[in-house]
Amino acid sequence: FVVLWNALTGSYVDFRGIKHPGILAYTFLPTLSFPMSPFTLSSASLGLLLVFRTNTGYSRWDEARKNWGSNINRTRDLLRMAVAWYDDKAGGKTLHQRQKDLTVLAQCAWAFVRTMKRHLSPDEDEEDFKKELFEKLDHQQAQTILNSRHRPNRALFDLSVAIENLPMHFLRKNQLHLALTKFEDNLGSSERLLSSPVPLFYSRHTARFLIFWTLGLPFALYDQFASSWNHIMLIPASAFIATFLFGIK
Repeated sequence: FVVLWNALTGSYVDFRGIKHPGILAYTFLPTLSFPMSPFTLSSASLGLLLVFRTNTGYSRWDEARKNWGSNINRTRDLLRMAVAWYDDKAGGKTLHQRQKDLTVLAQCAWAFVRTMKRHLSPDEDEEDFKKELFEKLDHQQAQTILNSRHRPNRALFDLSVAIENLPMHFLRKNQLHLALTKFEDNLGSSERLLSSPVPLFYSRHTARFLIFWTLGLPFALYDQFASSWNHIMLIPASAFIATFLFGIK
């Protein structure tokens, strides 16, 4: 727009290198250009806004990634300790009962992580979630989780009961329950990330600042590209800068 407007109201160079006045050169319409100083002075502020937003977004993503990674690690740790510490001699447990108890524990651990994923993913299909629960869990347990107001907490309660039903020393059970405390911490941290996004006023302010800054930049760069044919290099330069700035946002 700037290149075309100034060619019409100012002057342009033809393909032979001859300079001609524009069609509207002798009218009241002025050529458009801004001084570079306002953009030079405000670029630092814009950079700080974009850096803060980028760092905030990355830190939130990294925290969420660590929460899920911690869930994976705690699940493996929980099942490892349960298998190693299961006391077959307590209460005359058979091999079949051992397998059943440990299977229930594994299913409850899976149920917590799966319900947490559903809890934090409002757009996920509810019917697919229900179908998956009924396929993996006992029908009554699956229905109880689905009917709960806070499904991950209900799944965590089932996991606590499964640990209490294991035949082992109470001190070892306490060690297993520590993994559940970590599950609860990861759940709370993830809920905080979901319910407390970057403040809307900050996002809007950054977006408006960036839009006005990039829209005005071609006017300031017009004279800087006077050495190119009809300032034509202004077009790719402006597009290049806008693409990367909006990409950061």
